[in-house]
Amino acid sequence: MNFLSLFQYGFIVRGLEAGMIVAIIAPLIGIFLVLRRYSLIADTLAHVSLAGIAIGLLLGVNPALSALGTTVIASLGMERLRTSKRVYGESALALFLSGSLALAIVLLSLAKGFNTNLFNYLFGSIVTVTSADVRIIAGLGVVVIVLLVAFFKELVYVTFDEDAAKVSGIPTRLINTLLIVFAAVTVSLSIPIVGVLLIAALIVIPVVTALQLRKSFLATIVYAEFFSLFSVIAGIFASFYLNLSTGGTIVLIMLAIFGAVMASRKG
Repeated sequence: MNFLSLFQYGFIVRGLEAGMIVAIIAPLIGIFLVLRRYSLIADTLAHVSLAGIAIGLLLGVNPALSALGTTVIASLGMERLRTSKRVYGESALALFLSGSLALAIVLLSLAKGFNTNLFNYLFGSIVTVTSADVRIIAGLGVVVIVLLVAFFKELVYVTFDEDAAKVSGIPTRLINTLLIVFAAVTVSLSIPIVGVLLIAALIVIPVVTALQLRKSFLATIVYAEFFSLFSVIAGIFASFYLNLSTGGTIVLIMLAIFGAVMASRKG
């Protein structure tokens, strides 16, 4: 079989397009989440998105859009609860994680939703990526990247010294809210590629791997982008030719790269 024969299939091309967009965005958000010890937010939002998918399946609307709306609303609620100081940050995440998972289970039982469609959302399936999905992912991806560039200096300042940023007049609450909304959008966009259960890995692992190289901030972002893009593209190719789960294959490749980098550092 010709190695490039997969490009004759429309779903593969759409999957690659969507996957590359997500692979670019995920580390850009992940670098700020990891450095601020917010990695668990990605996992929490992934569980929230499952509740959004359940709502979509129950109401008969596009699950990707219902997941996006639910995740963004939940991210705002998490940030509001965190900044209220009434609940510790980790406790707020635990509340949303367990609550959204419980809601998803109840809604899916009502919708009789444990079927093939749900399996695809849980573990990712590029076969289900439509042209409309690619347009939505591309549009939202452009918005996230533009806003990230616009607020890049403020995000970096708040990430490394939030108190100093607040004293210098930076609207830290707005910046924190933007970051968690960006994370929510990224999680929602990643669902078709790696699935709900593996989204956090896509956002966190390339960044953690790049940090092991101990480079400058911008160099770390470049390395994380490379690791992310390589893993997604290689994962899609491998899953096609070896008939494997796309999301699981992508994450295993990311972990292999992480292991190789760690081994090289020890050497």
